[in-house]
Amino acid sequence: MKISAAVTHQQGEDFQIEQVELAEPQANEVLIRIVAIGVCHTDAVARDTGLTPYPVVLGHEGAGIVEKVGAGVKHVEPGDHVVISYASCGHCENCLTGHPSACVDFNLLNFGGEMEDGSHRLHQHDKELSTFFGQSSFATYAIAHERNVVKVDKDVDLALLGPLGCGIQTGSGTVLNKLRPAFGTSIAVYGCGAVGLSAIMAAKIAGCKEIIAIDVHDNRLELAKELGATLALNGKKVDVVQEIKEATGGGTHYAVETTGVPPVVRQSLHALRPLGISAIVGVTPEMNFDVHNDIMAEGKTMVGVIEGDAVPQLFIPQLVEYYKKGLFPFDRLVKFYQFQEINQAFEDSKTGITIKPVLKISETAT
Repeated sequence: MKISAAVTHQQGEDFQIEQVELAEPQANEVLIRIVAIGVCHTDAVARDTGLTPYPVVLGHEGAGIVEKVGAGVKHVEPGDHVVISYASCGHCENCLTGHPSACVDFNLLNFGGEMEDGSHRLHQHDKELSTFFGQSSFATYAIAHERNVVKVDKDVDLALLGPLGCGIQTGSGTVLNKLRPAFGTSIAVYGCGAVGLSAIMAAKIAGCKEIIAIDVHDNRLELAKELGATLALNGKKVDVVQEIKEATGGGTHYAVETTGVPPVVRQSLHALRPLGISAIVGVTPEMNFDVHNDIMAEGKTMVGVIEGDAVPQLFIPQLVEYYKKGLFPFDRLVKFYQFQEINQAFEDSKTGITIKPVLKISETAT
């Protein structure tokens, strides 16, 4: 079928909305009419760094309505509202023990450009287009394996829900699934974008007594306080480590580092109390550590977390329930753009004008 998709032909170029061909869903695959897609920093990384083969249709926070299912699909049917999340193999040790985000084939399935069977569903002028995160949802329609697809309630605005598939799942899941802070403990969240603010909302749900937000934009820090932060620090104006240690009586029990900025990563470690844990979710370049002083000497832990260590089919419906109860107001992070405004949405995300852009697909986009 002919669809419209935002195609990236070469590294670093702007998105071009063009007509492409989408094949029929194969066994265990689902055809989804996309309603809206979240814009995530990982899409920008893939566009600009060669993370995946070109040409490619990016997009990995899709939300839409099931149009057709392939043979063997058991858990969704046409008409279901779904969120599309990351790809996993479903049969490796990590998948089978409830950690599909650590799937041994995660990088191949999400960044390799092919579907699980090694074929392609997207073509343009008889040339194969790479698939991203097993979905390529910067398009009017997408095909994904049933394992990528999460059925959600129809009584919640579907256009809001795409970001639950990656960025918001990452921030909230890092707190609720990986760190699991004990009631009354303290946590610092470095970076108040969509991932960091989701971590702050999750820390409030978990019952953290002290929730410290760190950013360099005062408007984001104000929103962080509205969403649950008990203290907000501007990293350009104060000594973050000193302020945290004074406020907490020696440092936080936990930290979530979302920025990927090496000096901030170090702050997340230095501002921990002994035995504290810092969860790293930002894309961080190569950097050096003093292992003895930064980590070992005080029994600290630094751990990497992918996709919030979430099983999407379990965790995303839980987030929707928290949202419906007013406990997880992630809609406050979102600003909607039309699909045709995709390049502006990415620019606004980069400059910080918008925390979480979401692209809406109009009925006329096809």
